[in-house]
Amino acid sequence: MPGMGPLMPDMQITPEQIQLGVTYATRVVGVLLLLFIANIVASWVRRLVIGSLEKAKFDATLTKFFSNPARYTVLILAVLAALGVFGIETTSFAAVIGAAGLAVGLAFQGTLSNFSAGVMLLAFRPFRVGDYINAAGTAGTVESIELFTTRLVTPDKRLIIVPNSAVFGSTIENVTYFDTRRVNVDVGTDYGADLQKTREVLEKVANSVEGRIDDPASQVYLLQLGGSSVDWTVRVWCNTADFWAVKERLTRDVKNALDEAGIGIPFPQQDVHLDPDVIEALKSK
Repeated sequence: MPGMGPLMPDMQITPEQIQLGVTYATRVVGVLLLLFIANIVASWVRRLVIGSLEKAKFDATLTKFFSNPARYTVLILAVLAALGVFGIETTSFAAVIGAAGLAVGLAFQGTLSNFSAGVMLLAFRPFRVGDYINAAGTAGTVESIELFTTRLVTPDKRLIIVPNSAVFGSTIENVTYFDTRRVNVDVGTDYGADLQKTREVLEKVANSVEGRIDDPASQVYLLQLGGSSVDWTVRVWCNTADFWAVKERLTRDVKNALDEAGIGIPFPQQDVHLDPDVIEALKSK
């Protein structure tokens, strides 16, 4: 309209604004370059940690555990330095991170419990990869000990993944911790069999079974007088790897030796006595 000036004044860029733009552009480029270099350095640090621990033949699980935090530490320091370039107070930022970490910790307390349990398992080593264990209501050979779970393989080749908190919080039985194990075979004999003869037969078997070791010595133990038999226990020691084979041989040899000696192995039985008057009453019907 006539007599009216422009709706918006001309935009004038002052030298100060140009200088400010150049300053921030330089900072942005510098921060991007810093983060790029930090990522390279973090990867290098991770490889360095892995290489050093593998060269020292360190545990593979612990190697992975220590290499990842080393990488993240470098990246976090780079991010904090980048924030400082733009004048952001890192102290207040650290407080925010702490509060967020507390909230995340409460939300993932189960996961953190598994993580801490995994650290304890790696530190105290109640078992190692390859051990056969009973823990958390399951049994199997330890395939791997990870940060949150323990992987077990059963004898029939089933993979069972157990949370570390369940493993560490339960009673752990390490079946293969020692190099040797004791094999127990229980057997019952007739009450009419001579005790000394029975002992001699069982001792001969215990001292001749294939796969046994001499130390500790074998043992034949008179266990109890059972309801239908005199109960014995034959004990021999063997290498842990030979346990099941020796147990089968010992069971077989005990049975064959008692048969050859004419010593019976009774089974539970029950005698039924009927009153004569009851029998006559049944016949009359």
